[in-house]
Amino acid sequence: MKLDKIKWGIIGCGDVTEKKNGPPLYKLEHSSLVAVMRRNGKLAEDYAKRHQVSRWYDDADQLINDTEVNAVYVATPPNMHAEYAIKAMRADKPVYIEKPMAKTYAECERMIQVSEETGMPIFVAYYRRALPLFLKVKELLDHDILGKTLAVNIRFFASSKEQNLSKEKLPWRIKPEIAGAGLFYDMGSHELDFLDFIFGPIAKASGQAQNRAGYYPAEDTVTASFEFECGVLGTGSWSFVVDSSSEEDTIEILGTKGKLSFACFNPTRLKLITEQGELFYDFDQPEHAGGNHIQLVIDELRGIGKCPSTGKSAARTSWVMEEIVKDYYRK
Repeated sequence: MKLDKIKWGIIGCGDVTEKKNGPPLYKLEHSSLVAVMRRNGKLAEDYAKRHQVSRWYDDADQLINDTEVNAVYVATPPNMHAEYAIKAMRADKPVYIEKPMAKTYAECERMIQVSEETGMPIFVAYYRRALPLFLKVKELLDHDILGKTLAVNIRFFASSKEQNLSKEKLPWRIKPEIAGAGLFYDMGSHELDFLDFIFGPIAKASGQAQNRAGYYPAEDTVTASFEFECGVLGTGSWSFVVDSSSEEDTIEILGTKGKLSFACFNPTRLKLITEQGELFYDFDQPEHAGGNHIQLVIDELRGIGKCPSTGKSAARTSWVMEEIVKDYYRK
C-alpha cells in the first residue's frame, strides 16, 4: 500500500482523540482529518467544529463509505473495534485502532484474517513504542547495558475513582461486556505491549485476578507471571483500589550487570543502576502523546517506513491478558 496523502476518518471522537491521537492526524505532513463520527450527532458536530473538520456523521457506515476517507481510526470502546475495523478493511481502507486491539483475542484473530484477505494493514495505538523514554530503554538493552537480561517486574497500584458510583454511572472501562475485562485491560495492556516490543513475544502466561473491593463486577486486583520466548522471566502486580498512599507506577528490568527502572504512565525519568552507581535520563513529553507513533503509521502508508505496532503484535498482548484473567471470567 502506498498513499500520497492520508485522509483520515475517526469513528468515535471521544476523549482519547481530543489531544493524544486526534490532532496529529491533521497537524502532521501528508495527513489530514476529513471526517469524524460519533453516535451522538451533536457531539460529532461539536468535535468537527472545534477541530475544523469538514464533515461529521452519526453513522459509522457513512464514514467508512465516504469516498474521500482513505484510512480509518477506530477510537470506540473495544467491543466495537472488530466490527468497524473489518468493515473499513473490506472497504479497502487501512485501520488504526485504539488499544486494546479488541474485546477478545478471538476478535483479534478475525481482524488479522480479514487484513490478510484484503491486504489492508492494521495498526494499534500502543504509542509507547515511539516515545523517547521507551526507545531509550530499548537502545540500552540492545547495547547490553545490563549484561544478560534476567527478569522484569511490573507494579501498578492506583486508587479507585468508582467506589461511590451507581451501577448506571460506571465507566465502560470497568464493564467487561464492553472492555473485555476491567482496568487491567485498559492500563496493563500498555505495559505488556511495551515488553513485547523490547523482548519479543511472551510464550507462557498465567495469573490470578480477584475483585477485592466490590465497587464493580470486573476484577480490580491482578497478579501474573510470564515467560518470554527469549527466556526472560516476568511478574506483574496491578490493583486499582488501593489507598492513595500506596499508589505506584514502576517497571523494573533486572540484568546481570544492573537494573533499569521507570514509570509507564509518567515517562519522564529513566533510572539506571550499575556497579558504577546511579545514572538518570530525563525526557520531555511531546504535546500529543500519540504523535510520534502516528507519524510512523503515516510513513508506512506512504511507503517510506514501518510502524512497530501491528495487528499481530497487538493481538499477542490481548492473548497474554486473556490468559492472565481467564480463571476469573470462567467463574
